[in-house]
Amino acid sequence: MTDSTDPDSSPLFEAKEFDESSVFSPESLLENARRQKDLPERSVPEICILDPDGDIVRQLSATGEAHTDEAWPGYHTDLHRFERNGEEFGIVGCAVGAPFAVLLAEQLFAAGCRFLISVTSSGQIVPKDDPPYFVLIERALRDEGTSHHYHSTSRYATLDDELRASVEEECETVSRPVYTGATWTTDAPFRETETAIDRARSDEILAVEMEAAALYTFANVREQPVVCFAHVTNQMGQTEEDFEKGEADGSQDALEVIGASATAWRSLN
Repeated sequence: MTDSTDPDSSPLFEAKEFDESSVFSPESLLENARRQKDLPERSVPEICILDPDGDIVRQLSATGEAHTDEAWPGYHTDLHRFERNGEEFGIVGCAVGAPFAVLLAEQLFAAGCRFLISVTSSGQIVPKDDPPYFVLIERALRDEGTSHHYHSTSRYATLDDELRASVEEECETVSRPVYTGATWTTDAPFRETETAIDRARSDEILAVEMEAAALYTFANVREQPVVCFAHVTNQMGQTEEDFEKGEADGSQDALEVIGASATAWRSLN
């Protein structure tokens, strides 16, 4: 009889054949969505962005810089296209949390994406500056579920070293500070207890967010380039002026970071 108190008995860690293909594939999902919606097959831009807060999408739409891609076959999302400094980008807003982020990453790469950038709001753990500022996430604590469906247990998921070095160098030119460091990825933001925060602080973790560990594990398994940034905007609701991102809800600062990342990736390809 299995001991129900044994953490190894959790379904999250059972029946995982990591080298076995999934019966359900993103290609199949997109093909059927196109059929049902009578959509043409059209590749997404080579560089795509996940915007969990949706602030970047809203700002670009409000200024007329972004338009909806009517050929995007996603069931749950809209894809917007915009150009910046001669580069076309695709962007999906409100992709909050590890499962949703990786669901979209799978679909975007299946639809023609070659480089994915995620910029997510995060809570400060070890202070590097007064918020808002950015963290280029070089490793993320895997305190979520999605990554464990892709790869066996390890404490952190990591950013590719070559990509990290290139992005880090390019980000030296942006207006807001960009620090390189670790984050804690959680599925449960309202379970950020003092004990959990102390654990993260003891590991010199700079911020807490909800997507990076899963996206980096996906990237490593699928051998696809993904870079994640934490936009440190708050101290987990502990001050009166928390969650303030700055001008245009921080979208212009985020677009600078995105532009630097695109330049870095292009330099490697």
